[in-house]
Formats: sequence, C-alpha cells, structure tokens
Amino acid sequence: MQGGVGAYSQIIAQALAERGHDVFVFSDAQAQDAHVHMTATATHWNILTLRRIRQWAQAHRLDVVNLQFETAAYGMSPFIHFLPEVMGKIPLVTSFHDLLVPYLFPKAGPIRPWIVMRLARASDGVIVTNHADYAKVKHLQNTALIPIGSNVQPQLPADYDRAAWRDRAGATSDDLLLAHFGFINHSKGLETLLRAASLLRAENIPIKLVMIGGRTGASDPTNAAYADEIDTLIHKLNLQAHLCWTGFVDDAEVSGYLAAADGVVLPFRDGASYRRGSLMAAIRHGCAIITTQPQVDIPTFKHGENMLLFPPGDLDRLQQHIRELQTGQHSHIQAGADALAAHFDWSTITDACLAMYEQVRM
Repeated sequence: MQGGVGAYSQIIAQALAERGHDVFVFSDAQAQDAHVHMTATATHWNILTLRRIRQWAQAHRLDVVNLQFETAAYGMSPFIHFLPEVMGKIPLVTSFHDLLVPYLFPKAGPIRPWIVMRLARASDGVIVTNHADYAKVKHLQNTALIPIGSNVQPQLPADYDRAAWRDRAGATSDDLLLAHFGFINHSKGLETLLRAASLLRAENIPIKLVMIGGRTGASDPTNAAYADEIDTLIHKLNLQAHLCWTGFVDDAEVSGYLAAADGVVLPFRDGASYRRGSLMAAIRHGCAIITTQPQVDIPTFKHGENMLLFPPGDLDRLQQHIRELQTGQHSHIQAGADALAAHFDWSTITDACLAMYEQVRM
C-alpha cells in the first residue's frame, strides 16, 4: 500500500517476525513477504468482513490483534470502528495513526468524532503516534504514545553523484533546491510553499522544487481533488518550469533526491508532529528542515537547533527561513536533525509495541 500506514505496518511486521514472533496480516492489499503470513482477501470493510477477521484470528490462534487505523484506510466504512466488539476474547490493540474524524455521510455532525473515540474506548489497548492525540486518550486504560519511525532508510544508490541527481530534479549548482516529500493532501499546506517560492523567485532567488513521491496515494479520496487545486495554483504562479515531480519512487531514489536538496520544506497546516512520516524521513536523512510549529509542546523539536519552525500559513516567516538556507546558515540544523533521529529508532518502537501487547494479554 502506498503511504505511511502501509509502510509502517510492513516494517513493524518484519521487525516482530525477526524477533521470533509469528506474524499474520489481514488486508485488502496483495503482498508477498517471507517474514509474515499474508491474508489479502478483504474486498470491502463491512460487517461481514469483521466476522471474517474474527474467524481469521481464531483459526490462527492469535494472542493479540493490532488494528493499524487511520480514518481513510478502510474505504471510509464506519464498520471498522466496531471491530473490538466482534473480536470476542482476543485482545485488540488499535494503533491510531491519527484521530482525524472520518466522513461517514452528509450531515453526520457529532457522530463523526464520537465513532472514532468509541473505537478507542472499546479497544483493549490504544497506541497513538503524537502528543496531540495522546492528550485526547491518556485518560483511557492501556494507552501509550509510540512515535512512528522513518519508513525510508538512508540508502543512496551506488555511485551516487549529487550533481547528477540535482540535474534530474531540474536544478544546477547555483539553484536553491527545496524538496517536499509525501502525497498531496490538504493538511500538508503545499500552497504555502508554492506561494513562498513564487515570491522569492520574484526577488531573483533561484528556487527549484522537487516533489518527491506519488501524488495522491491510495487511502484518501479527497487527495485527488486537492491535487487538481494545486495544479491550478502552479499554473497561476507560473511555476511549471521550476518544479520536478518524481512520482512514486523506491527508497533509494527518495534518499537520492533528499541528499540532493538544500533543504526540505514541510508546511503542515496542523503543525509538525510525530505522526508525520515525511518529517521522520527528513530527520532520519539529516536534512535541513523547515516546517511548521507544533500545536502542542514537543520538547525534542527545537527551533534553530534541529529544524526551523514557523507558524502555519505564515508566508513572511517561511520566506525568511528559506533565505537562511540560501545564505548557507543551515549546517548546524542538519547536524541537529541527524542527532534527533535516535529518538525514532525502529528497535525502540518495536519494543514499545511488544510491551503493549503483553500488557493487554494480562
């Protein structure tokens, strides 16, 4: 599955299997993995599918089921929120990759946040990936804040030539090459980056943008409409000649483009947080990162030390930080990001997940 939830699930499954656990995956996505037992037979996420999940868990005598959840990953079906009641005596841990409310039907109103929180309350254990979500569920029994790691590990292609990769992105040695990584989604605030790039190019700052990754992904149907809005804005700002779209690329190519860029700009509308896989990838690669101020205090994110932070939508501050990159004031930011990567090690994340599984089995 293209996207962070699929990549996270694969990495965790493999890490658990490497430690000697028998790992089974029930999904609607076909995959082959020597480390895990795949059952990719789901076609819809309805009440009948929930019963099949229970039968699958019973047939394999599973000790615990870990639901990898985000609002858009199950076809916007409301039924997945009722999986805890269907599982019977098998403990269910829900990993919330976000607590965003789903679209259910027109005028659903207060039902939308209610249905997400009822899933949290009904689960035997709850894992959240960021501080803001943890504040909403910390009163529940068996909760844990476990950050995601980078689903892209640094692995530059053989005989890597930075100048050649900059050329692939449409940038020369004189250009300021800025990268954006991840799907186009309304929450990413991409229009802020585009407007800032247009204004700075009007000041004769030679900005080029490389957009790394697939356009819309497979889980959120609203991404396609937003991508069309972004295309319209790009034409309005006359930025077509200054952008490179890589499309969906493998990990080595992601690493190649990140290493070729002078900085990574991630202008999230809702602020930087642990749940952002693109931010984790930029940290893991030791990039010079410009992103938005978190909604809640995150002690590990330090402005001026391991990233440059600005208020969401603040074009003036974003332009200021991009100018700092152009003048070369970013080597210490890169070093800070590299040091920060230790907080999001996959071995530590796997240990924390295992501790939750044991906790709900007691």
